[in-house]
Amino acid sequence: MTESSTTTSAFYPASIEVNNTASGSDNVKTVLLIGDKSVYESPCQVSLDTVRKCLGKSDTTNDIELLKSVWTNSLQPSKDKGESTELFFHRGTSPLRVVMGVLPTEVGRHSTPTKSHSISSIVGDRAENEGMVIVVMLSNATYALAASCAVARAFPHYTRKTPSSNKFDVVLTLSSPTPLDSTTIQRCKIAAKAIRHVCAMVDAPCNEFGVDEAVSEAQAVVNRLKNLKHEVTFQVIRGEELNQKGLGGIYGVGRAASTPPALIICSYLPPNVASGSPSIVWVGKGIVYDTGGLSLKDSANMVGMKHDMGGAGALLGGFEAAVEGGWCTESPLHYVGCFAENAIGPLATRPDDIHKLYSGKTVEINNTDAEGRLVLSDGVAFAAAHLNPKIMLDMATLTGAQGVATGQKHAALYCNDDELELKVVSAGKLTGDLAHPLPYSPEYFRKEFASKVADMKNSVKSRTNAPSCCAGQFIANNMENYLQSGGKWAHVDMAYPSHENERATAYGLALVLGLLQE
Repeated sequence: MTESSTTTSAFYPASIEVNNTASGSDNVKTVLLIGDKSVYESPCQVSLDTVRKCLGKSDTTNDIELLKSVWTNSLQPSKDKGESTELFFHRGTSPLRVVMGVLPTEVGRHSTPTKSHSISSIVGDRAENEGMVIVVMLSNATYALAASCAVARAFPHYTRKTPSSNKFDVVLTLSSPTPLDSTTIQRCKIAAKAIRHVCAMVDAPCNEFGVDEAVSEAQAVVNRLKNLKHEVTFQVIRGEELNQKGLGGIYGVGRAASTPPALIICSYLPPNVASGSPSIVWVGKGIVYDTGGLSLKDSANMVGMKHDMGGAGALLGGFEAAVEGGWCTESPLHYVGCFAENAIGPLATRPDDIHKLYSGKTVEINNTDAEGRLVLSDGVAFAAAHLNPKIMLDMATLTGAQGVATGQKHAALYCNDDELELKVVSAGKLTGDLAHPLPYSPEYFRKEFASKVADMKNSVKSRTNAPSCCAGQFIANNMENYLQSGGKWAHVDMAYPSHENERATAYGLALVLGLLQE
């Protein structure tokens, strides 16, 4: 069976355990083996031992020989797609289902050698509503994080189906030519849990997860980390306080909603790092629902706008995972979440309104559906003023043009620094959260926002002048002093990689964890 485009199963395991040794018992219903064709040609002992344990027989010689024969002779993946098949082995009162998945044979130079997207597809296609052990046979030990996140992504956590699906557990075993140490395994477990948690937040509709819930979740993240004895702090600026403090972008976008907008700041100070040291700052767009405002979206394009908080959600999950897993040890780490609902009501921003942002710049609104850049502009300006960043990364489901520019798997990267750009691209390849650079040419894009009555408009004059670059440049316009003084900044537009087949992917969480390792 050739893999389909499906990347998530219809089942909802209670947990995903991660290890690096053969595990299982005769209670396991399914064993899923995944790897490159080359790995199958020299089957790893962990995969064979896992099948033996799950068979629960004293003599498994014939079963293992049949398994080897099938995966050596029957599985023929193509350049672009993997292939999977399954066998049923007699075992006591119930059979053991063994699924073998082989990954595609080729990887383009701008793709991920981890083949993580194919791992998600095979797992999503072959998962059933039962306990299972998944063995991913890595061709390289550095692919462990990508594989863990890929498997987690295939099992979404959020559902309101009735009756609810049967809960079961999944064990993920990572086999590698170089043994994986306990730190790597623990980090993979933390990342996999975070992926599922972020996907659940982003998949939840706005009537269940709005700005109030985002604030509560960020506070819960900080509380969980404090319970683990990490030095973390929480701050929130909400509602009228945003306006009083000059955060006119977030305030203007969110003031028409029934729940007030919020700027959330979570901060971590690693051991032996001085307070106030140059920091790493992640700024996320958290539009919990985007109607388009008075520049109203049509019904077809409004459906799915619960995912418009994908950037802020992924970075919040990344913040918790980075602190818990010890990824960030040399610099303070700050999370800035810009949360609002772009709603319609008596207080809604109108086209022609002028807002003053935290940078001090005035903006003439010519499109209320270009709201993400307004909230992010306040976020980066606040960070530049108060958090002493040496590196700033913002992440957002910002433009439809991103999909045209870089497609469904690669986020669009607009970056002012060659070294940082290369690190983001490299981290993307290693984690499976791909990013591809856009041209960084501010002098060609600033003109798109020219206004007769304000410092700039919020939407472009021309739709044929790299709109994704222009959106990134709008954000840059609001932290000019930071950039001119040598600050490094990366803007990640992940409008299309943030979701697939009506499900959130938590794109960006693995990317920022990988970036901390660069």
